[in-house]
Amino acid sequence: MALNLEAKKAVVEQVNAVAINAISVGVAEYRGLNVEQMTNLRNSAIDADVSLRVVKNTLAKRALAETGCECITPVLSGPVILGFSQEDPGAVARVFRDFMKENEALVVKGLGVSGEFIDADQLKRIASLPSKDQAISMLMALMLAPTEKLVRTLNEVPTKLTRVVAAIRDQQQ
Repeated sequence: MALNLEAKKAVVEQVNAVAINAISVGVAEYRGLNVEQMTNLRNSAIDADVSLRVVKNTLAKRALAETGCECITPVLSGPVILGFSQEDPGAVARVFRDFMKENEALVVKGLGVSGEFIDADQLKRIASLPSKDQAISMLMALMLAPTEKLVRTLNEVPTKLTRVVAAIRDQQQ
């Protein structure tokens, strides 16, 4: 269905609004996927807080101009789907990686993270980045480790004393 000029401007504005706030963006060619597979991809993206859009390449190039996602414009060719993540830099990569395990028809063309283009062969590396919650929990575990070790060390003194007293008691009996 052909879009008139006003509809095209609206699509460009919508995609631009999402792209301005996006931390990461992914481009994948969806040729060969059926409707059920596309629905599964969209559902997994919704679960991961990733916004997926199928947009004409010329409109996408206009929408991505002067945003942090502009770095992916060279790979916009063919039928592509754009994935945007607002909070987690690895979310788009994880959605595409997990979907590609079951559906080989999806071909990732590239990723953009914080304005830097990343080739599709680096998908696994980006997908392995921890989410925000995971990163916070890892940091908290690192900060808590010295305190836990100190408490364990201080607790060993009375424990050893108790063991010595018990050993002397057993020896005298």
